[in-house]
Amino acid sequence: MSRRFALVTVCLTAISGFLVGLIVAGSFVPTSARSHEPARTLTSRAPVVGAGAGAINFADIAERLNPAVVNIDATSRGHLALPEGHPPLPGGKGLEDDPHGEGPDVPRRGTGSGFVIDPAGLILTNQHVIDRAERITVKLSDGRSLRAHLVGADAETDIALLKIESATPLASAPLGDSDTLRVGEWVCAIGNPLAYEHSVTVGVVSYIGRKLFDSSLDNYIQTDAAINFGNSGGPLINSRGEVIGINSAISSRASSIGFAVPVNQATAILPQLRDRGRVTRGFIGVALKDVDPDLQRSLALPSTHGALVQDVTSSSPGERAGLRTYDLIVGVDGVPVGSNDELIRRVSVRPPGAVVRLDVVRDGRPVGVQVRLGERPVREGADSSGPAGQRPVPASGPGTLGLGVKDLDREFRDRFKVPGTVRGVVVTRVEPMSPAFDADIERGVVVLEINRHEVASVAEFERASRDLRAGDVLAFYLYSPESGQRTLRAVRIDAP
Repeated sequence: MSRRFALVTVCLTAISGFLVGLIVAGSFVPTSARSHEPARTLTSRAPVVGAGAGAINFADIAERLNPAVVNIDATSRGHLALPEGHPPLPGGKGLEDDPHGEGPDVPRRGTGSGFVIDPAGLILTNQHVIDRAERITVKLSDGRSLRAHLVGADAETDIALLKIESATPLASAPLGDSDTLRVGEWVCAIGNPLAYEHSVTVGVVSYIGRKLFDSSLDNYIQTDAAINFGNSGGPLINSRGEVIGINSAISSRASSIGFAVPVNQATAILPQLRDRGRVTRGFIGVALKDVDPDLQRSLALPSTHGALVQDVTSSSPGERAGLRTYDLIVGVDGVPVGSNDELIRRVSVRPPGAVVRLDVVRDGRPVGVQVRLGERPVREGADSSGPAGQRPVPASGPGTLGLGVKDLDREFRDRFKVPGTVRGVVVTRVEPMSPAFDADIERGVVVLEINRHEVASVAEFERASRDLRAGDVLAFYLYSPESGQRTLRAVRIDAP
């Protein structure tokens, strides 16, 4: 009995060992057995390998592109309307108040971002950043501030081209192809949000082709990379370090929804901005509609692809060419178009006066229509006139400080409680974009000294500020009645 029990025990032990061996062997497949199928799987999914945030080194990208990103200060003459109940400014009456009681003239200042696209000094930014600006200053990453002039602007796409002069070639940002961008792709933004210069944020592409203002031309890239006031005009950059968008707008209802103009929209109009300062676009003069399945069925259309004409503007190129309501435009010069947006984009890149052949389906039959394009009218409220539309500014001479002053009288002392020991002249006006304006000298302060010489009267002020030349720097010692503090300001006289 014991011998039989021992035999059974041995057999069971052997069987158990065999089964355990199978289990262990099943969890260790030889290298040769796993070298083929997984490799095919990885190859087929190659585009997503390394697509994680950790696989993209935006630190290197930011380090390489930061020198090409600039801060833009745009200034223009303006008018400040003081709100009802606002306390009077120092000096109040007699300081050249507006006769209508709306407040003093003050300049409007706006800031934004931009990026260099050519070592010779060409800079892309948003049109709204420099809109109506009479002076544009560009601050480079090395601390230099240079005057820029507007080469051209296009309000329809919110793009502007600036030019600065530098003695040495500038770092420039490479431009990518925004048509290859995909939703979910990692991007980063560089700019000057809220005056925090060269801030870098990272996010993904949330949507492509967003419509915001003009449904016919808008094709915005939506991203959750943080974009704030001051980012406008800065670059949106892909994981290869290429600019694929120009940051342009933010949602007023969320902090993580920003929009950028696709860079391909900018490159398409750059030649016109360089050569003419403005952009003209081809125009047919028809109202279009996309075709949905219900419309296709009700009108017995051959497909949902194309742009359906729902109205033809009187005396337009489309009317002269014989286009009709219910015409389905399916191609331009033999190239198929799938929607009304696509048709508008293909037509708008053609110059006015160009002749295009539209492939039309009319009453179920193909028809060719030749159209000589007109010029697309500018959207209401948009001015794409470029440099020609800028208001000319009279040049200030190199000896102009841009200050108006008056003697410090008893009325001013009593009204603003100026101590009797304070002697000087009261600033009554600061000319916008003048040397004094750049030095942050404000209306209503008292000028005590210039270059350590007292200016107790207007005559002494005029003697101290006479015969100034470009490059001169003056030290102003000032007293503020509002704070009771004395401060120093350096005023540099720039060439006009």
